[in-house]
Amino acid sequence: MPRISLPAPEHMSPAQRQVYDKVVSGPRGKIEGPLRAALHNAELADCWQALGALLRYRTSLTPRQSEIAILVTGRACQSPFEWYAHRRESEKIGIEADILEALLAQTPPPFRAPEEQLVYQFALELNQQRSVSDATYAATLEVFGERAVVELTALVGYYTMVAMTLNAHEIPLPEGQQPAFPLPQHQGDRP
Repeated sequence: MPRISLPAPEHMSPAQRQVYDKVVSGPRGKIEGPLRAALHNAELADCWQALGALLRYRTSLTPRQSEIAILVTGRACQSPFEWYAHRRESEKIGIEADILEALLAQTPPPFRAPEEQLVYQFALELNQQRSVSDATYAATLEVFGERAVVELTALVGYYTMVAMTLNAHEIPLPEGQQPAFPLPQHQGDRP
């Protein structure tokens, strides 16, 4: 059960409905997850969806590389919804089950491509340490170039915001779906 109301299209203001229509007519095809909460401020939701569309669909990273970084971030942020949504996307684009299971278990995945290992390492360090080592940065920069390193950093940051929004508002998984791992415990709920 979400902690806030999630506007239904028939109850949206004209500004909210304009953003909603823009999102569902684009590559996402629907609104789920954090945009449902962001719609409480239509301008925020519009900027959010535009940044998300850019980072997800229009960077120099391949879809596989992007999804690996997103899954690392969703798992590091303990966001069951982000994991659910992007595991589905990762399966659609052919990311192998053994890689997905390793990412879920937070163990080193058996990547076949060294570029995917670099994306994983960069995203992992950025999530765990809030920065990356000189060695990881240099290797990623050498293989991908400056533009992609900036895009990868922004992608991890964006999906951290997504995960925090999903977790803070307890945006539910679609009906019938079970979380792959539990939501993080709330500080006030601990003995």
